[in-house]
Amino acid sequence: MALRKIREMGEDCLRCTCKEVTELTPRILELIDDMVDTMYDADGVGLAAPQVGVRKRIAVIDVGEGPVVLINPEIIYTEGEQTGMEGCLSVPGKAGQVTRPMKVKVKTRNEAFEWVEIEGEELFARALVHEIEHLDGILYVDRVEGELQSTEEE
Repeated sequence: MALRKIREMGEDCLRCTCKEVTELTPRILELIDDMVDTMYDADGVGLAAPQVGVRKRIAVIDVGEGPVVLINPEIIYTEGEQTGMEGCLSVPGKAGQVTRPMKVKVKTRNEAFEWVEIEGEELFARALVHEIEHLDGILYVDRVEGELQSTEEE
């Protein structure tokens, strides 16, 4: 496994619509492993492929229950709403208030390339929407209510 460079806001790859994954190749499996390692190394909750410069519809998430792999994910249901502080590995040192669904259902391929449905609530729902939006070139800063705040200690 290798750590990949996390791209930061302003880099073109973060604003592109990613391409669908059509088959599970050794390169895709290596990318997924690298993304999980990179996410953990950066103390993140999620990471999408464009954040490491790859324009593929892949994301990984771990809210404390082990890594979840999303390949070609699409949100098929949302319910309720929650508002809270959100950050992003591609926008270091900043956070902002964002409203997201409280519950989300996602249709996605897993790491075995099988179609599955994943349901998430609260933090997991927030992470699912955040990472899936990355695959369409949307950053959380596009959704921030009010001003971005610094998370750096002064």
